[in-house]
Amino acid sequence: MRGGTADTMDPTRHSETTLPTGLIGGSPVGGFFARAFDDLGVDMSRLVSWPARAAGIDAQALPTAEGMALLAQAWQHDRHMGRLTYGQIARLEPFFSFASVAAHQQVIRQDEYGNFMVMLVDGTIAVDRRQPWGEDLRLAEVRPGDVLGEMSLLDSGIRFSTCTTLDDCAIAVLTAESLDRMVDAEPQLAANLIALLARKLSLRLRVVSARLGDGS
Repeated sequence: MRGGTADTMDPTRHSETTLPTGLIGGSPVGGFFARAFDDLGVDMSRLVSWPARAAGIDAQALPTAEGMALLAQAWQHDRHMGRLTYGQIARLEPFFSFASVAAHQQVIRQDEYGNFMVMLVDGTIAVDRRQPWGEDLRLAEVRPGDVLGEMSLLDSGIRFSTCTTLDDCAIAVLTAESLDRMVDAEPQLAANLIALLARKLSLRLRVVSARLGDGS
């Protein structure tokens, strides 16, 4: 099954994203996403940043030009993200970082808080959910063009599953701070990106809800 994410697998969570007031056609909302975890009373010692995770899994920086080329190629074939034009994707460059990650590394872990999301641009990542009785349930194996961890970035909720690289992977990373900068500098582009992510979330929640319901 394709298209699972680290924290969009829970069918009890909202499938729609509410855009911050002022995101479209108004004054930007500075710091909205970066502040959200603290505003919701999250224990900040449980918040895992991308630099901390990158160091823990020995992620290596990719040249921006190489990462952007992989991202554009991956999204070109994606039903939702393919709605972005090449020009729009190029304007995302200041807000993304790119990294290579070796096989068998946990990019995102269940039951942690994280203020970043990941776009897979090369390789394969497994999405697994640890059940209360200790069994790991394979929810998906995602491929280039898919997004991981976006729900926790957008709603400041806990990660629903663990995402592990099955082979050497290349990823694009968007942090809460970078998303806030995008809202300030490119409000319409930020709104378009969030709307497309919300569409992907809604579709995947339907698929995963059905799978969890039939126990397969």
